[in-house]
Amino acid sequence: MSSLTDASILSAPLTRDDLVAHMAGGSRPKADWRIGTEHEKYAFTIADGRPLTYEGPHGVRALLEGLTRFGWSPVYEGETVIALTCPTMGSVTLEPGGQIELSGAQLETVHGTCCEVTTHHRNLKIVGGELGIGFLGIGFNPKWRREDISLMPKGRYKLMSEYMPKVGSLGLDMMLRTCTVQTNLDFGGEADMVRKFRVSLALQPIATALWANSPFTEGKPNGFLSYRSHIWTDTDPARTGILPFVFEDGMGFERYVDYLLDVPMYFVYREGRYIDATGQSFRDFMAGRLAALPGERPTIADWDDHMTVAFPEVRLKRYLEMRGADGGPWLRLCALPAFWVGLLYETTSLDAAWDLVKDWTAEEHAQLRAQVPRLALKTPFRKGTLQDVALRALEISQAGLAARGRLNSKGRDETGFLDPLWTIARSGRTQAEDLLESFLTRWNGEIDPVFTECAY
Repeated sequence: MSSLTDASILSAPLTRDDLVAHMAGGSRPKADWRIGTEHEKYAFTIADGRPLTYEGPHGVRALLEGLTRFGWSPVYEGETVIALTCPTMGSVTLEPGGQIELSGAQLETVHGTCCEVTTHHRNLKIVGGELGIGFLGIGFNPKWRREDISLMPKGRYKLMSEYMPKVGSLGLDMMLRTCTVQTNLDFGGEADMVRKFRVSLALQPIATALWANSPFTEGKPNGFLSYRSHIWTDTDPARTGILPFVFEDGMGFERYVDYLLDVPMYFVYREGRYIDATGQSFRDFMAGRLAALPGERPTIADWDDHMTVAFPEVRLKRYLEMRGADGGPWLRLCALPAFWVGLLYETTSLDAAWDLVKDWTAEEHAQLRAQVPRLALKTPFRKGTLQDVALRALEISQAGLAARGRLNSKGRDETGFLDPLWTIARSGRTQAEDLLESFLTRWNGEIDPVFTECAY
């Protein structure tokens, strides 16, 4: 395979081998494995709980500009501030419906992740307090309709919002009304990537169940515990799902590149603007036959952009992204990286996790994907329920974290971050079920208390 760092080929047309080499180039030795955590939260006006507009004294732009006092630099699209960045802190980005996302730095321990999340929320509360803005940790907007939510002024989002209704009925809900927490983890090479991909993809329904936290739509129970997860089943089948080929013989970087080449494009980014390429083929782009840019061929930056428009439950780029969890309270933001690091970063635990899932059938994967959003830990599985699998997965994760032995300044390892998950798994009761009980009892069927009780 040719190397993309070889100056002699930088101007040559990209080949499939180049794309494979680029993805494989994300491999790192174990000593360099890091933890990246991303989490989204709703920003709302404290006075009435409404979603933020972009402009205005209580808007998203004012919030982003207010955060620059903490060392962030603004990122512009034209005249519009669309994100913040800092070399040591990652980035603060803007989701389509005004959700605020922290894409954290690459950190060595879960302790570091938790400090990062704490600092971010502290800074948000300072600026939000001045602007009358609050922040909500939940997986789906509990009150407001699509039409109540402003689409943020990013060219990419305009293209997506026009394309989504053509390929699914819930894509706009995904864009405007969902929030997630996500962990990004490294691999040591192709075989390690494949093993981690298979384990994490099989166990993603466990994360969906443990983090289930989206039971309301427009002020009423919606019949789901993770409605956010259900939304992905009718967003765009060409770029979502559980990817059965990951479990088949021959899985590797080449197979995933072939999958991505068949995912329809969204856009090409040129000179500060997004060119509409929705539904078009990256294979045609590589051949110089892209209708949106006739005769032009892609750069590796175009490929990096294209890798972001696939939305499976686990996504491979130059690392693996765990995408199955609802957004939620502070403790469970820290728990997500702990859960996956414990499962995937120690060989003994990774082997045990593989033993847990290796004989699951394609039909069982599909069953879990369909039923877990509604039933969470009560989903029937084999001779028991998913609760049984969750408890075993937590045992394996805890052993992995203990084996890592990463201590904080008080001499505590990372296993304590799993405590809120043990509470859920042992009881079989998710936060979504707690919220539903509150709605039916203490809240007297009113949704507004969620903006106080689930706020950061």
